[in-house]
Amino acid sequence: MSESGAQVLARTEARRCLTDIEPRLFPGNGGPDHGEVVEVCGPERTGKTELLYHLLCRCVLPKSAGGLEVDVMFVDTDYSLDMFRLVSIIDSRLTRALSPSAGSDEEVLRSCLSRLLVVHCSSSSQLLLTLHFLENSFSSRPGLALLLIDSISAFYWLDRCEGGASFSKQEEKLSKCSELLGRLLRDYRITVFATCHAIRRIHSGLSSSSFSSSDSDRPYLCRSWQHLVTHRLLCSRQASTAGGSKEQRMRQIFTVHCSSSTGTKAHRISSFHVTDGGVDFT
Repeated sequence: MSESGAQVLARTEARRCLTDIEPRLFPGNGGPDHGEVVEVCGPERTGKTELLYHLLCRCVLPKSAGGLEVDVMFVDTDYSLDMFRLVSIIDSRLTRALSPSAGSDEEVLRSCLSRLLVVHCSSSSQLLLTLHFLENSFSSRPGLALLLIDSISAFYWLDRCEGGASFSKQEEKLSKCSELLGRLLRDYRITVFATCHAIRRIHSGLSSSSFSSSDSDRPYLCRSWQHLVTHRLLCSRQASTAGGSKEQRMRQIFTVHCSSSTGTKAHRISSFHVTDGGVDFT
């Protein structure tokens, strides 16, 4: 298939590098570079989706409000995207950052939302078709620098069921998605963040209560996907303490352990809590 001049330009033009997307998460200059993938993993209710909202807002906000002013594609496989929550976070950050002379709140908010594209998928087959469709978006929008997938593991059990006893059939669809995603990363130099749910493994001879957290945090998706991942953000929730004020006891703290498979294999541990205005690092 032949490319138009605009498509060639979009594919070859240097997109916004997102190594500085959130310095408090990544060690030094260890943030994701062009063509890299960050897997955000952990059990339920450990702040993974809120972290995605934080990164999304950081990208679509104007530079005058501390943002990067880049376009974002959000692929929602869990049908859990809360637009009211997202708009509330963006609005809160604009209110804190901008002076009244910067323009009307509604005008700036609309400008931020214009940088966001959202698609929904309900199966691995739909995800594969969506990734094919996204190539047109990356070709026509040089400002589209970030792809968010929430979550990449949404169809894991469905694919295992449909694949029957064949391990290769169980992983076939996600493997194809990963291969196509790898081509998009190479050709369009985008950055990808994807959430991945922790999985409970029941080993032979062990009860369901005897599994360890390290078991549930081990990578389990197909090798094609694992080979794409360059950074891993492991999310967890700190146990509430009995001491301190009522406000401190009510404020849940989440911890993120960042590890990288690139360069020096640097790592970093950070923590945050969730407010009405989004993620607040501590």
